[in-house]
Amino acid sequence: MSTITPSTIQVEHSMEPTRSRLVTVSIAFWHIFRRDLVVTARSIVPFVMQALVMPTALLYIFGRILPGVGVTQQMYPAMFFPGVVALTIFMASLQGVSLSLMLDLDGNHEIDDRLLAPLTVGLVALEKVLYAAVRALVAGGLTFVIAYLILGNGYQVRTDSLGLLIIVMVLYALSSSALGLVLGAALSADKIYLLFSLIFSVALYTGCVYYTWSQVSSIKILQIITLFNPLSYASEGLRAAMVPPLHGQAVATLPIFWSLLALVATFVIFLALGTRVFRKRVIS
Repeated sequence: MSTITPSTIQVEHSMEPTRSRLVTVSIAFWHIFRRDLVVTARSIVPFVMQALVMPTALLYIFGRILPGVGVTQQMYPAMFFPGVVALTIFMASLQGVSLSLMLDLDGNHEIDDRLLAPLTVGLVALEKVLYAAVRALVAGGLTFVIAYLILGNGYQVRTDSLGLLIIVMVLYALSSSALGLVLGAALSADKIYLLFSLIFSVALYTGCVYYTWSQVSSIKILQIITLFNPLSYASEGLRAAMVPPLHGQAVATLPIFWSLLALVATFVIFLALGTRVFRKRVIS
């Protein structure tokens, strides 16, 4: 025979509101996230064009034309391609969260509807990051298709490190999306040009896209600067997972442990900073 005491009844009643609140928050979070995915799916053609214009141009020029005329080595497309994947993820992340957030906060204020949902401000920010990360991963995945069609024999990707490849892509998609949250919440809509003229240029030329980290060892100042760019760790991590061994030896990259650790650290830092800036921006 079981005995139900008043204390037991009190604990059960206290747990019910907590469960109800958790269910409500989960449902609201999922519906907002699903809405963003549906909107993107309905405009899939503009999204694909926006995501693939840059990697298509880069792969065709640096992966097909230059090696074909002898300007670069035949192995260069395989070394260059991981950097293009990382750069595509970076740009898709910024486009997915920074630009939309700038316009929402300064223009149409669509973000107000999300803030009225039964979610905390932090969860609204997290949803923006996760949505941008999914967009970035789709764009990064489509880059493999474009590279296969453009590079021809120059398309060389290992198949024995797919797990590591996916981990690096996911971590960098989250990290760059969190950075996009910081930029989108901190900058006003009239500062959009900074994303493309300053931030994009700095990230592009110091992110180990065109070269490996070991290849610039003779230029110490550049090698040190690249360590402060998360794109460098994504490019080097993808090279470790994608580039096949050359003459029986693995390509020289940054140690994969440090690349993964840096991507995790940047995601945590940028997410915390972006959530804080976003909260200050919307609560005023």
